[in-house]
Amino acid sequence: MYYRILIFIIYLFSFPVHAQEKTILILGDSLSASYGIPVEDGWVSLLEQRLVRQNVKYKVINASISGETTLGVKTRLNKLLNEYSSELVVIELGANDGLRGFALSEIEKNLSEIVNAIKKIGVAVLLVPMQLPPNYGTAYNKRFMSIYKSVSEKQDVSLSTFILKNIAQHSELMQADGLHPTKEAQAMMLDNVWPSLELLIIK
Repeated sequence: MYYRILIFIIYLFSFPVHAQEKTILILGDSLSASYGIPVEDGWVSLLEQRLVRQNVKYKVINASISGETTLGVKTRLNKLLNEYSSELVVIELGANDGLRGFALSEIEKNLSEIVNAIKKIGVAVLLVPMQLPPNYGTAYNKRFMSIYKSVSEKQDVSLSTFILKNIAQHSELMQADGLHPTKEAQAMMLDNVWPSLELLIIK
């Protein structure tokens, strides 16, 4: 009897131990929540597919919400971090804050606090910069965009390329509202973020 139990235990431990799958948590707004297009066609879903193709052992949790703001994420951040144990958090936020005319100092403060809270638990951060439509004015937009560089440098975290680079200025790649990218633009969005994201992934 004892001999059989011993053999069974040896049998169990004879299987190779597979590395635990790591997690990327996406904290974004409608740009990451696939607004106006099927979820499976969004850039976050395309990211999941790319990771599988490249045999990178990461799963992706998309906690993005259309209309989300930096304050909204700051409010629910502790719950998200407790619920999802992550190795990397991608922050794609701030556009709705800017569109609603929130104070730039408050946007920067919220982003800094979000990044700091994530770093405190030893998780890597990729900050995705945002821009506002041209009708908000060059001077205001320049100050708005400088927030991301400032947070990135002060918090010492990675900063990606603007996710809508070479997209936002092309009407055929934007939905009728002029704010949200089409299905055809999603692969370009991933390509804009990928170089910085790839550097943070431990294969």
